[in-house]
Amino acid sequence: MRTVAVVTAGLSDPSSTRLLADLLSTATVAALGQDARVEVVELRPLAHALTDHLLTGFATGDLAAALQTVTDADAVIAVTPVFSASYSGLFKTFFDVLETGALDGTPVLVAATAGTARHSLVLEHALRPLFSYLHAVVVPTGVFAASADWGAGGAGGELRRRIDRAAGELAALVAGSRQTVRLDQFDRDLAAMGDFESLLNGQ
Repeated sequence: MRTVAVVTAGLSDPSSTRLLADLLSTATVAALGQDARVEVVELRPLAHALTDHLLTGFATGDLAAALQTVTDADAVIAVTPVFSASYSGLFKTFFDVLETGALDGTPVLVAATAGTARHSLVLEHALRPLFSYLHAVVVPTGVFAASADWGAGGAGGELRRRIDRAAGELAALVAGSRQTVRLDQFDRDLAAMGDFESLLNGQ
């Protein structure tokens, strides 16, 4: 059974961030076409524990369990509200305290919510670089939902099409083994470096 960890950083209850996370996880499970378990990690209740971790370097209780859930997952769906044209501080702090290498080769679907579509580039200039740095495999399609996307049938129209496309891409990665994804990424990194003799010669 595959495990999909869903990390959602919404601060209100209910929140559009959690709603988008739920839609993405449902679509991903449907696209997998097999048994899959969804583990939701709500960051709002972990805010104090995250601050303590930054100060002490130790994770305990629910935070420790949440970090382990993400580390062990076959795939991650990461959804954040947009604050000051980027991901929220709460969202960033959670991924800051993950152990080094925790997301190596892990397929990740990135998504964000905001009040206006002007923030849609946050997927490319903030979220994608973050998870690339963490050595995750980010699916090509990110999902952004502005307030207008939820009205006038948005969740059943263009937003739904983006959700289904991104979920399909994530499911395609999950369907292969995590180890295969890691080896493929390693091969791509080696190819990008060039041959060893050229590197020694400074070419």
